[in-house]
Amino acid sequence: MTEHTHPPYLDVKNAAQASLHLEGHDKLSNYERLTHEAKGLAANNPLHWTALTELRADVSGQPAAWLRLTVTTSLPQICQRCLEPVDVAVQLEREFRFVESEAVAEAQDDDCEEDLLVTSREFDLAALIEDEVLLAMPLVPRHDTCPVNVKMVAADPDFDAPVEKPNPFAVLAQLKGKD
Repeated sequence: MTEHTHPPYLDVKNAAQASLHLEGHDKLSNYERLTHEAKGLAANNPLHWTALTELRADVSGQPAAWLRLTVTTSLPQICQRCLEPVDVAVQLEREFRFVESEAVAEAQDDDCEEDLLVTSREFDLAALIEDEVLLAMPLVPRHDTCPVNVKMVAADPDFDAPVEKPNPFAVLAQLKGKD
């Protein structure tokens, strides 16, 4: 196992042949798009990642490079219910199979269940980690139970509420009650 802070670039074939096990601890602030999503809230939150590469047989029985990626972090967001900060826990474990070209990936994508990536001598592991964390984020971040009471009514102070008019059928209700 090799310990890193920021994920390295990988030569995918050589890494898979060597069955590399990489692990690291990083900060959200080292990832531009994650920092943007954190909206300036605690961008120094830790991000723990592991990457395991290996050779496994693909559907045709030929050896193929595989990557198992695990990421754990807590991403600061704004709760969409109460508009207060909320830390969204992100834990993901994904497996990817590498293919020789975009054309092969496109041809096999519909027929296979695993995610396909194109083999590279300088595969950007940090970009993959950032992409996967962004995809794992909830569309609407919110607390399980908001720490403040949520105001469910919004009123404009300049809004003049209409004066309540008397119900024209109230007289009929009174007459009906006399019988």
